[in-house]
Amino acid sequence: MGNGNSQASGLQREIGKLGFGAIVLNGTIGAGIFALPAIAAEKTGLFSPWMFFISGLLIMTVVLSMARAASFFSSTGGPTAYVTHAFGKFAGFQMGWLYTLSRIAAFAANINLMVTYASWFWEPLASGMGRAITTTVVSLLLIYVNVIGVKRGLAALFVITALKMIPLSLIILLGITKINPEIFIAADLPVFEGLGDTILVLLYAFVGFEASVVPAGEARNPRRDIPWALVKTTVFIGIFYFLIQLVSISVEPGIGGSKTPLTDVAMALMGTAGAGLLVFGAVFSIIGNLSSMMLSGPRMFYAMAHDDHSLPPWFGDIHPHFHTPAHSIIFLGLFALVLALSGSFVWLAAMSTVVRLMVYAGCILALPRLQKTIEPVEGQFRLPGGFTIPAIALVLSLWLMTHASMESWLVTGTFAVLGSVFYVVTRRQAAGSPSGPA
Repeated sequence: MGNGNSQASGLQREIGKLGFGAIVLNGTIGAGIFALPAIAAEKTGLFSPWMFFISGLLIMTVVLSMARAASFFSSTGGPTAYVTHAFGKFAGFQMGWLYTLSRIAAFAANINLMVTYASWFWEPLASGMGRAITTTVVSLLLIYVNVIGVKRGLAALFVITALKMIPLSLIILLGITKINPEIFIAADLPVFEGLGDTILVLLYAFVGFEASVVPAGEARNPRRDIPWALVKTTVFIGIFYFLIQLVSISVEPGIGGSKTPLTDVAMALMGTAGAGLLVFGAVFSIIGNLSSMMLSGPRMFYAMAHDDHSLPPWFGDIHPHFHTPAHSIIFLGLFALVLALSGSFVWLAAMSTVVRLMVYAGCILALPRLQKTIEPVEGQFRLPGGFTIPAIALVLSLWLMTHASMESWLVTGTFAVLGSVFYVVTRRQAAGSPSGPA
């Protein structure tokens, strides 16, 4: 999987800076921010906004490292491309294989959560046929929008971004005058014991940004646009989270025990209508997260089939009219729908955290090789201090890995073995074909 132009693949380069910013925003802001303010408040009280600030600074080391890796490539694949170039096709395959499976599980889990939120407006959606129909309709609509063109997928993402951000922004705008000044001058520092666990939880409000690096083959200027979209959008998200927590702990100091903290804050600021608007925002926040997954996930399988020949060629086929990886989009969308309807995605979801951290660590470890073997370009994104920031990011990723459950590691290992078998079979079949593997 090279770092060169991939126009010959048939993909159209139609994603610009705003498009990648929307992918980062929707890949990161999902359901977490609607629950985490309560956890942060319960553990650290008035200091909780600063915990989001600290977590944001830590995750920025990973974001900056990922941005540096992205600056070397203009082909589709993201982490798969980086790891393949640095460590070989098999390592790259495992990265893409496990990451895509974990994203399918996350899609299935999140669409169920979205319907749960939507049932606030109409109770029959909470279970039975109403839940199944809604899950199916949303899944098929996302598949359709992404198959008929990346421009339409991005247009939908822009609309969803506006719908999810309006209610959250209103909380900030209406609550900014109610901010408790003690947060800045008298907040008690949290006890060091347990501080790591709090940071660990809050860090997961920032992950998901990695989805933006996958569709580089459809970017107008990927080596420039993707790194800056990653960095600028993550900085915005960090400030946004800080302000949300600032207002939340000021308006509702007792949200530490709440299961719906932002709904409580919206109720205090705007009444029942405000709570409804917040739930509306939660629904579209999750739909935006799903849209980001549907845009990036299939491109991973496409790259593995088209560029590496480590998946059957069917996954790498491009629609002749829409110029999208239609087969991969349809496969991933339907697979996720089956999991969502069956509720059998738990064993896949268990590996989601481990795999995401493996992606971060793999991309960071690939950086020295990328920097040594790929010619730099003018204006390329660079990091100050050499490998200092990536080293911090690697330590952070490894530290987070130590908190993953044994079940997560076992499930990840099992799927890695299954992937290895699949890889060997597919590569042998490719080697036996007239063209052979690339």
